Amino acid sequence: MKKIYKSTTNKKLAGVLGGLSEVMNVDANILRIAYIALTLLTSGIFVLVYFGAALMLPSDQEVKFKD
Repeated sequence: MKKIYKSTTNKKLAGVLGGLSEVMNVDANILRIAYIALTLLTSGIFVLVYFGAALMLPSDQEVKFKD
């Protein structure tokens, strides 16, 4: 099972969506557009989800170092 992590190379803000796109093998821009749509539809609750994930997820360097 692949672990979700923050990307240090494919990032715009904290790298959460970039890391998720690398794990899911999806273009990061598609995830970013979906994230913006979900944020607008849920009155901004996904902003809290994003920053919570940014605080809890390890970086890709930490995950690759452990493996």
